[in-house]
Amino acid sequence: MYHDWLMAKDDRQRNHGCTIFVVTPGASADGSMFAGHTNDGFGPGILGHELTDEGNKLVYIPAATHLKNGKRTEAKRTVQYDPNSGSDDQSGGGKAGSSQVSYIDEVEKTYGYLTGSYGIINEHQLMCSECTDFARMKADYSPGERIFYSSELSNIALERCSGARQAVETVGELIDEHGIYGTGETLIFADTKEAWVLEMCSCTLNGCKGLWVAKRVPDGEIFAASNTFRIREIDPDDKNNLIYSDNLHDVALSLEWWDGVGMLDWLKTFSTGEYAHPYYSLARLWSVYRRLAPSRNFSPYVKDTWSREYPFSLVPDRKLSLKDTFQIFRDHYEGTVYDLTTGPAAGPYGNPYRDDGEFDSHDYFPAGEIKPGAWPRPVSPIFCSYSYITQARELLPNPLGGICWFGFAQPSETCYMPIYAGANSLPGEMNYAKRSLFDRSSAWWAFNFTTNWAMLRYCHMIKDIQKEQSRIEEEELSKQREIEEKANEIFHSQGSEECTKFLTDYCTRNALSVIHDWWKLSDSLIVKYSNGLVNDVQNGVIESTKVGYPKEWLDKVGYQYGPRIYQYQELQEIGCVQYVDKTVQVVEGTELDYIKENQTCQSAGQRKPRKTE
Repeated sequence: MYHDWLMAKDDRQRNHGCTIFVVTPGASADGSMFAGHTNDGFGPGILGHELTDEGNKLVYIPAATHLKNGKRTEAKRTVQYDPNSGSDDQSGGGKAGSSQVSYIDEVEKTYGYLTGSYGIINEHQLMCSECTDFARMKADYSPGERIFYSSELSNIALERCSGARQAVETVGELIDEHGIYGTGETLIFADTKEAWVLEMCSCTLNGCKGLWVAKRVPDGEIFAASNTFRIREIDPDDKNNLIYSDNLHDVALSLEWWDGVGMLDWLKTFSTGEYAHPYYSLARLWSVYRRLAPSRNFSPYVKDTWSREYPFSLVPDRKLSLKDTFQIFRDHYEGTVYDLTTGPAAGPYGNPYRDDGEFDSHDYFPAGEIKPGAWPRPVSPIFCSYSYITQARELLPNPLGGICWFGFAQPSETCYMPIYAGANSLPGEMNYAKRSLFDRSSAWWAFNFTTNWAMLRYCHMIKDIQKEQSRIEEEELSKQREIEEKANEIFHSQGSEECTKFLTDYCTRNALSVIHDWWKLSDSLIVKYSNGLVNDVQNGVIESTKVGYPKEWLDKVGYQYGPRIYQYQELQEIGCVQYVDKTVQVVEGTELDYIKENQTCQSAGQRKPRKTE
């Protein structure tokens, strides 16, 4: 199979892709539209129109009018090069920190919106989420020919559009006119009524600037994606639910990737499939679908990367609440064949996070390749910068109908905070983050530090984290009705500006309170779990308990082979000694015989004899 892909071996490989989902109004308990996104990567990002050295911040871009004396100006919109794109451009645009830019015509009016590395939600409740995919073609950045990566496309869509289909069409037109570079991409655009999945890739065929296809998610269903294209057959007659670039079929024919017979399979024709290793993408998709539709009894195993095991979208077993959507990203495959909280690599305390092995890198995975090994790729990874669930509601005014529930760092240990579409500023703690400097004024560090400390004794500390997580989120949800009733009253009696002030004030106060409480939680974890103990602080007095290792861990690490009898050398030579949680008294000199008779495995061949150093 022909591939035009070659991933550059540089710092961009620190980015590990994202997981996204959408829940349509007919699939939600209250008629909301939900869209979710995890930003999983340590690389640089584009925030608004400014290139930054980190992608773990949240920024509000205000609305703007580009008129002078009532007439449209000749203003240009800057299109910044994205060093996170995977482009191998050698002109200077491909270097982090580059000032390489292009320009397109500005429009008369742009909308206010939240953005991180990608656009999140705008003032009209238009929402966006993104994940990166590998494609069979990867073109480099080229001024005047291919100037867009999906990050800027998502921002421009939120600047200029009020609906999901309009966003898809706008992005498609920009790709057709100005071209795209870098990796393949999936963008979700959703509004109060409908959700669309837009997938795209660059193109190296002469005269081709890019390819794209978009499919509507049926109301009443959910959709999820995790770093591989999800759209399959392109039905030319389904114009209500499917739109795509005019050159799509011609390019496939020209490259001889499609024979023109039957419907073109977008995934199989233009994608390379999985990321770094088998199940890198599909295990996460399975994880989301199995939890939301357990009655479907989806298998965790598939034949290959082109599997049809998991449908494009599906009806969940029950309608989902906002709280349910928070849990979609909080997953390490607990209780499944991929469970990261078990096994020797999880340590004695069930740490679900792993250092990348040599073969876990974010690399193109060719068909037929057998890597020496890999870790399962979880939905909640240690390298997540932030995650969010956006919410849009048709029956409320836009400023309070749209919300971004935003959480910094790892989803499993974060706390989601509401930021209303009508809020027009954020506290500085939320848009300042630098990984090279530990800083208590940074919200990202508050959450990232807590997860890192929890890794010392995860199975215990996660309970403390979840307790505080639940307390804060329950409190936010309980306040939501009161806040929105007050905001709605202000909107209709005093106007949108006063409503914006009210919502901005609430979001700011709540965010600062949550950040303060999370630092307080992290400080309490330092004290409670200091020196490998579990410390209970009452009235300034510490009572400490040494919990010790779990019994099953003592068996795995050879505790039972320790110097518990004088026949130490002979003990090492026994093929399989079990750890038993009891002390026995035997006749002196028969200790080794007793162990052989009563404390060895059923089959001595289960474990190789231990060698004495």
